[in-house]
Parts: sequence; C-alpha cells; structure tokens
Amino acid sequence: GLFSNEAGEGSAPNAAATASVSHPVKQGLIQALGVFADTLVVCSCTAFVILCSGVDYTASNGIQLTQNALTHEIGSIGNSFIAAVIWLFAFSTIIANCYYGETNLLFFTKSKLALFIYRILASVCVMTGALLTLDLAWSIIDLCMAMITICNLIAIIFLFPKVKFLVDDYLSQKKE
Repeated sequence: GLFSNEAGEGSAPNAAATASVSHPVKQGLIQALGVFADTLVVCSCTAFVILCSGVDYTASNGIQLTQNALTHEIGSIGNSFIAAVIWLFAFSTIIANCYYGETNLLFFTKSKLALFIYRILASVCVMTGALLTLDLAWSIIDLCMAMITICNLIAIIFLFPKVKFLVDDYLSQKKE
C-alpha cells in the first residue's frame, strides 16, 4: 500500500496542496478516497489474479509474478498488458516525483541553478535505478521510503492539533 498510494509517506500532499478547494478538508477526503480505491481495488485485484491463477508464486517475484499470473489466465496478451501498464505507472511516477521535488526546492529557493542541478541529479537517479538489480533497487527504495515515512509521521504528530481544528471547522460549516 505504501508504494502504490504513498499513504503515510507524505509525498501525495504535495500534489493535493496545489488543488483549489473551498476548504482544505475537502481535498483531504479526496486524498483518502484515492488511498482506499488504490489499495482495495488495484492492489486487491492484482493479488486475486496471482492467487487465483495457480502459478507458483515462489518461482518468481515482482512484476514477473504478476505477468506470469495474467499470462496464465488470459494468454500472451497478459504479458504485453502488464508491461504497458507498468511503463505508464513508472513514467507517471517519475514525472510526479520530479514535480514534488521541484515544488519543494522552489519553496526554499528560486535559484535556476539549484533547479538545474536537481534535474540533473533526478535524471541520474532514474537512470541508475533502471540499471540496478531488482533486489538492490527495492532495498534502496525500502530504506528511503522508511526514512521519509518516519519524518512524515513525526510531522503528522505535530500537525494533529491543526488538522483537528480544520476537521471541526469543516464539520461545523457543513452542519450550517
């Protein structure tokens, strides 16, 4: 769930913060709906395809397991379908994360040089990630996501009073 919808990790609020809504709680509820739909629909459907296909799930891992399961169920088109979907997910993830990084960098500095250096570093990271073994890439990602999530959870604790105030305000406005 953390990798598919970033719940608790703290990067999705960067995109949510750019939305124009009448009350911030409305956008928070939309974000929660996205987590719900992604986890219960996309992740569960993928798991059910794997479990119901009857393929040996100990023989492969990662995307190969999903490709094997779908190919077993619907034929050779399953392999191409999963490859296309993963390409779209990967491409949109790269764009989104680069956007998040740029907006955060621009919050701290308006320097065009800093932005250029960030874009070069992001490109190097994307290329390096594409060349790593699956196990090494996932280990690095796990470590980075754990560090980001710990920082975000600490921030959530400190922001709780403000969130409670906003939710109470939203509910009172909705009552009126």
